[in-house]
Amino acid sequence: MARLPRYVLPGYPQHVIQRGNNRQQILYEAEDWWFLWEKLAAATEKFRCDLHAYVLMPTHFHLVVTPWQDDGVGKLMQYVGRYYVQYFNQRYEHTGTLWEGRYRATLLDPATFLLPCSRYVELNPVRAGYTDNAGDYDWSSYGFNAEGRDDALITPHPEYEKLGRSPKTRQSAYRKGFSRPIEEEMLARIRDATNKAWVLGSEAFCREIEGSLNRRTTPNPRGGDRRSAAYRRARAQHQ
Repeated sequence: MARLPRYVLPGYPQHVIQRGNNRQQILYEAEDWWFLWEKLAAATEKFRCDLHAYVLMPTHFHLVVTPWQDDGVGKLMQYVGRYYVQYFNQRYEHTGTLWEGRYRATLLDPATFLLPCSRYVELNPVRAGYTDNAGDYDWSSYGFNAEGRDDALITPHPEYEKLGRSPKTRQSAYRKGFSRPIEEEMLARIRDATNKAWVLGSEAFCREIEGSLNRRTTPNPRGGDRRSAAYRRARAQHQ
């Protein structure tokens, strides 16, 4: 069965994950991390993508990225993946598959999910047990978004800029989002949408994207369309 194309609309952010094959390690020494970082920097410029959040982990990496052309994210991932495989195979005398197939991605409703998804990405090292504090992990966008450290990879999204008029105000507001864990329901929604390549957004946003792309953006509900007005009316009558 042919795979459906990913949901891509220029100007809308995506959460992207690329993993090593069978969760194998892809980053070992400092030179590896810098090589991947530099290729991401080159690719975002080359293919007109704005990167808002990221984390590089030993076995995988996450991006929150807005493309400004239809094939921007696909070309970015192809470019980064190809150059990193060449580098890795030569450095470690590796053969065979490095990546776990196609990258995974979900198109995001920026008003609802841009900031939660950015926090989800930057908290990955904490959830994995590498550190107790996102700010102590060097290879993520937390340093820029929450603390104002220089990071040439990052282009702030308008939703981030709404957090305050000045950089310090935005950073402080962003840090407050880390004062409590991400709710399990939010974690599940981000993971499920990304792994299954559905759109992650409100009902109104999903309808907007469906109208733009002429495709369903969420899985068919079980037991009938539970979002429909008719279903809600019938359910209310029996409660």
